Amino acid sequence: MKTSDVIRMAARNAFRSRLRTLLTVLSLFVGAFTLTLTTALGAGVNDYVERQVATLSAGDILLVSPAAATGPEEGPREWDPDGRQRSGETAPLTTGTLLNADDIEAMEGIAGVRRVQPIDQVSVEWITARGVGDGTRYDLDVNPTSSIGRSDLVAGRQLDQDGSRSEIVLPEDYVEALGFSDAEHAVGRVVALGYSDAAQGPQEIEATVVGVARESLFAAGAGANSALTETVSDAQAAPGSPEAWPLAVVQVEPGEGGTVDTAELERVKDELADADLAGQTIEDQLGVVQTVINGIIGVLSAFAVVALVAASFGIVNTLLMSVQERTREIGLMKALGMSNRRVFGLFSLEAVVIGFLGAALGALVAVGLGSVIAASAAGTVLSALPGLQILLFQPATVVSVVLVVMLIAFVSGVLPARRAARQDPIESLRYE
Repeated sequence: MKTSDVIRMAARNAFRSRLRTLLTVLSLFVGAFTLTLTTALGAGVNDYVERQVATLSAGDILLVSPAAATGPEEGPREWDPDGRQRSGETAPLTTGTLLNADDIEAMEGIAGVRRVQPIDQVSVEWITARGVGDGTRYDLDVNPTSSIGRSDLVAGRQLDQDGSRSEIVLPEDYVEALGFSDAEHAVGRVVALGYSDAAQGPQEIEATVVGVARESLFAAGAGANSALTETVSDAQAAPGSPEAWPLAVVQVEPGEGGTVDTAELERVKDELADADLAGQTIEDQLGVVQTVINGIIGVLSAFAVVALVAASFGIVNTLLMSVQERTREIGLMKALGMSNRRVFGLFSLEAVVIGFLGAALGALVAVGLGSVIAASAAGTVLSALPGLQILLFQPATVVSVVLVVMLIAFVSGVLPARRAARQDPIESLRYE
């Protein structure tokens, strides 16, 4: 008997007891459906986080802030009246302790550091457009970390951090409110920003809109270049107060391949730690979040695996009953010359066919239903995170799920297939 004949016979035999096969397929369907959804959830979230990180850093950026006031061994440090200043507010990605000029100098003195950029902490109260709209003023937050990397632009260009002209990247939802017809219309226009100086006096500054950006995981609020933030920061600094910053961005010199390897980053981190500073990459900042997300996805995937293990017992039961019911048929096939290996392959293929049906059905339904859910969520509960596809179905991952389920089905069919292959043809033909 040819291999193709064995495959056709296995596919046909799998449906001899349709109800029993259907129930086994449905049990595999549950596991494949759940596993496909959980892998898509993990792929979607991780893809979004990776794209957000890519807009901020090419892997050569360290966010540096003062080291924590306590350590696991040393305990709390004594207060130094000539030490770092404390801030009344905690900026994103930082603690309440501020960096000083000595800290910036220490960063610049580390070998391999190409650039150090202190981040000014500024407070802007309102924004309005010049020559467009009705002059209404709107509340505005300036993202203090907008100088770290690139915005997720809808229109325009990135901020020029080295220029002398004040520039701003508007959040997308400010375009219509300020009177612009669309994002392209906003680019190149002038807006006025209002803020209070150190004496609480009202001040205004004009800035050119150079881009319009989507709101993202790290870019809540408007982006401002160094010229704008330095002007506002200088006005809001108390007279005679020493320079202080909540955060600094350290750019590490890339190696020969144009990238910074992990060993070089770790060396710079160690030297920062020696200077009582803490340096972290964007990936480090997100490590805890991703660990929690991956943990949740792992638990959900474990439920899918439990369902598949339970389904595997159903396959064993289905095939054992099939072997018992077809004892005389097995004896006849062996009497006509079918080898033990062919008999084993026949029943193993029946298990694989059942596994394929359950896996394919579960994966297809998961992709169809998941795509509808993802599209609906993107326009409702996840509308504040544009670009997030909560369920990302990757063809390779879906195929992997199907193959895993088929492998489980094959393993489950080994015991019944071996029992069928070991049947004595004479005893089998006598079986009633």
